[in-house]
Amino acid sequence: MVYFQDAEVLTEKHFQFVRLTDSVREAVRESGIRNGMVFVVTAHTTTGITVNEGLECLESDMETVLCNLVPDDAPYVHAHWLPTYGRTSANATGHLRAMVTGNHCAFPVRDGEMLLGAAQEIYFAEFDGPQMRKITIEVMGE
Repeated sequence: MVYFQDAEVLTEKHFQFVRLTDSVREAVRESGIRNGMVFVVTAHTTTGITVNEGLECLESDMETVLCNLVPDDAPYVHAHWLPTYGRTSANATGHLRAMVTGNHCAFPVRDGEMLLGAAQEIYFAEFDGPQMRKITIEVMGE
């Protein structure tokens, strides 16, 4: 059996982490699937899905590290006129930060519950906001 749930996230900042763990747990329960896998995928190239401990201080450190790895003021080639969009691109940092975090995560489902470590949280990472964003939660199994 396969169960899909699409969700929207309205971000409020240019760079923001949004915890999704409770929403994903609820989707697993709603699916009725007892044993299998759950996948969380973002539909955007300037966003990410990542897993880490759910602490505000660590969220701040994650932002600092990603901004140091991909600084705002570097001379990115992507920052040029894009005829397909009819504007100048200014979101190279979003694409590159998303490349670092990845666009999905997966967890086993056993006895109707997602198996997470005690401190693990699933994060949606916004790198080009604020915007309305789409994620898909897919639960597969029996």
